[in-house]
Amino acid sequence: MNKQMKELRDLSVAELEKKSADLKEELFNLRFQHATGQLENPIRIREVKRTYARVRTILTERAAQEA
Repeated sequence: MNKQMKELRDLSVAELEKKSADLKEELFNLRFQHATGQLENPIRIREVKRTYARVRTILTERAAQEA
């Protein structure tokens, strides 16, 4: 497990929900910048998408554990 995953797994559900919302907003902004030709680092979109997916996966795992 890499360092980022460990840090994400240490967060509470509320913190993960907040991070998920922040990442979703950042992804929207990055896509908007990309569409208008203002994005300097297009690889950032991939990084944010993957981190968002990781956060959602952890939230889904925790929901399954509680059920």
